[in-house]
Amino acid sequence: MPLRIARIETFLYRAEVKEPVKTSFGSIPRRSALLLRVEDADGAHGWGEVWCNFPPFSADNKMRLIETVIGPAALAGSYVDPAEAWHTITARTARWAIQGGEPGPFAACIAGLDLALWDLIARRAGKPLRALLTGDGDEVRNAVPAYASGLNPDTAPATVARCREAGFRAFKVKVAFGTEIDTAVVSGLARDLRPGERLMVDANQGWDMPAARRAVPHLGAYGLAFIEEPIAADRPAAEWAELAMLSPVPLAGGENVMGYDGFATLIGNGHHGVVQPDMLKWGGVTGVHAVGRRAVAAGRSYCPHWLGTGIGLLAAAQLLAAVGGPGMLEHDMMENPLREALAQPFPRVQNGLFPLPDAAGLGGEPDLSAAAAWLVTRAEHRAP
Repeated sequence: MPLRIARIETFLYRAEVKEPVKTSFGSIPRRSALLLRVEDADGAHGWGEVWCNFPPFSADNKMRLIETVIGPAALAGSYVDPAEAWHTITARTARWAIQGGEPGPFAACIAGLDLALWDLIARRAGKPLRALLTGDGDEVRNAVPAYASGLNPDTAPATVARCREAGFRAFKVKVAFGTEIDTAVVSGLARDLRPGERLMVDANQGWDMPAARRAVPHLGAYGLAFIEEPIAADRPAAEWAELAMLSPVPLAGGENVMGYDGFATLIGNGHHGVVQPDMLKWGGVTGVHAVGRRAVAAGRSYCPHWLGTGIGLLAAAQLLAAVGGPGMLEHDMMENPLREALAQPFPRVQNGLFPLPDAAGLGGEPDLSAAAAWLVTRAEHRAP
């Protein structure tokens, strides 16, 4: 059945939080969310989400991009499936992205649209998204390992205790705040780990090469599961190669990589033991499903990056379940009232596992009434 988009709705939410997410590049003082609801000509619908956590008001720009450029381009076509839609819309808007100097925002908007279309066709087929993506005859996973993410260094011990109570058995803390702070928080958390628990760190591209040469072997000695983005994502392969050799644990990265060629290079070089594409930044389900499969086939661990609402979390979990391998689901556990309100029913981690819904599509639906207090603006776009 041809896929023709009849309507695109956008919902922009923003919620203030008491504790900002602290990173080596700055803080995230509020939580924003940009959701898409896509409807086809027969009335079937699907939900998507667009990356918009940083800069703080980037969601506003992306909403306007969808309203003025990407939405009209998407509504003008008829597609065989979401993959064709992703390729067609990407090609149709490529020169506009270059002209505007905004390849990242364009890619994120198209990724969110792609996710909504995959949700739509999975709902239409009456299957969970993971079942639609998993090959015939392959086992469909009903849960994936998850780790608690986003932990600030100054409140990490209390956050780990809270996350442990919530069912998590793996935790990732922010680093690259200076040797003294990093050592204190990592050594303290590592010392207090219980049997079977794991600890990771995320530098958010925070070290230059001299600092990374010191920090990676030093922090890795505490038995970490991985060290994420020790240097900038676009640094030469030679620098990643050196750090991979110096590190006693795998290096992780990929959330700031775009394009099939970029991921083919990252996986092929072999310096990243953990590959972390963010489907809301680039690729959607169409692009990142391929990246995840390639990563696992190459012997890497596929751990999807995520920092947003429950729609994006469900999507990352569904994709991880479909791809397989030893990867873990990133589950932000810092304050964010939008996370659960915008994906109901919201699954709860149990013994380190994130249970996947049996419902069709992503398995969740935003509770628009519960999130109404945070709604900034809503818009609707229809096919001509």
